[in-house]
Amino acid sequence: MTSSAAGFRRVFAADDPDLDPYPLLNSLVVPRPIAWIATRSADGVLNLAPHSFFTVACAHPPIVQFTSVGKKDTLRNIQQTGEAVVNVVSRSLADVVNATSAPFDATVDEADWLGIEMEASVRVSVPRVAASPASLECTLHSTVELGDSTVVFLDVVAFTVQEDALDGDHPAMEHLQPLSRLGRNEWGLPPEVFALDRPRRTEDVAPSRES
Repeated sequence: MTSSAAGFRRVFAADDPDLDPYPLLNSLVVPRPIAWIATRSADGVLNLAPHSFFTVACAHPPIVQFTSVGKKDTLRNIQQTGEAVVNVVSRSLADVVNATSAPFDATVDEADWLGIEMEASVRVSVPRVAASPASLECTLHSTVELGDSTVVFLDVVAFTVQEDALDGDHPAMEHLQPLSRLGRNEWGLPPEVFALDRPRRTEDVAPSRES
């Protein structure tokens, strides 16, 4: 049993009609990896935008997911064409990634507007960000509507990783230098990495003295 000396907690009831849960979720579910997603509209206009409600949905087969809060260009393009590329955001890309979050019109190609170099992908027609150390080339698996949001599941059809970001076959954090999103306008720097092996047997975990 544990106790806290931090004092009283303030409770925010989720069913309070005056509560906006978004800033609480944004600040408490942290850090969040950033999916810098490239898509193309049915009319052929490239879109590039960051999404931080992003994670892995399935390991085998590889499926990732992101949540579109509202009906954004990324969501509409994926539903129209069935393709997307998730680009990893490294520290050196922070300013330009943030710039692509501006409310550009759907007719504007953010990469062209901001001078972001794109290069051909391997398995999908949507290009990837040339400066990104790694990317996930994806096709649409399915979507789920939840309240004001849409969860998008993407089948990963190819992983691309720059050679200098690999340690053997393993992507290395010191080379990827991934940024994350926190609350408000806060971003997380590349993490301090330490190794900690998982216990494989319950006998390897010492019981609490109070047990």
